[in-house]
Amino acid sequence: MEVEDWAASSGGSSDSEATSPDSDNEDHCYAYGDIPKLQFRKDGSKARWNEDLGMAEIVSNKGRMWTTTGIVCGGKIYSFLEDTLFLAEIGALQLLDDDDKCIQLEDIYKKVAEGVGGTSWESFEVYRHLKSLGYIIKRHGVCWSMKRAKTVPASVEGESENGNKDKVSITEITQLFSKMRINEAKPIFDVYPPNSKFRKSSPGKPMFVLCISSGDPPTKKQIKDLEEQCEGIPMKFCYVEHGRVSFFSFNKIDLPVLP
Repeated sequence: MEVEDWAASSGGSSDSEATSPDSDNEDHCYAYGDIPKLQFRKDGSKARWNEDLGMAEIVSNKGRMWTTTGIVCGGKIYSFLEDTLFLAEIGALQLLDDDDKCIQLEDIYKKVAEGVGGTSWESFEVYRHLKSLGYIIKRHGVCWSMKRAKTVPASVEGESENGNKDKVSITEITQLFSKMRINEAKPIFDVYPPNSKFRKSSPGKPMFVLCISSGDPPTKKQIKDLEEQCEGIPMKFCYVEHGRVSFFSFNKIDLPVLP
């Protein structure tokens, strides 16, 4: 197998810089330990944290960023912790508690450190790196929108962006990701190229599916199993170390036949 490394540091620039469709919302990112002072924009969005779901419910959505961020269920927008923290870091989102008091960045960082909702520092570093370059990202296996969903906590019948009717539950989704371990080498994110005309109702196929590895490289069997799960969509792996995000993929090669 041949490994192709097309990575860059999450704090630096990439060899393939991309223009973000929401570039006005995606600057001034920070690393954990360097906690900035929250500076909210006058036209920023607001969300209320739901501890049971491990997600934020958007109560006031401002700007174009919500066309590519968050999932829609029952006519409401919900954001995973990585979405919420990224937007809070750039001042585009104010996260509130049940008493409508602002949750500080330090407390959001603690939620990430605790693995709330299946989030980890590795996955957030990757999310922030790709999001800052303009890529559109969602968690693998989660529909962008569930049109027919009426309620959230209980299992309800929803229709995905592909028109498939399934039993869907945000509670079940968050429980599924909370049990996931990064070193299990499972698909984590679906990654789409920057696209100003992107629509959650018809997103198309992702550019690639991203798997995050925090230990040894995946075995040949693991790669084959993952390829089956991705159903023909290109697959890339990611490794995070000391804030540096590296991406790699495996290509099949034909070895020469010795005489």
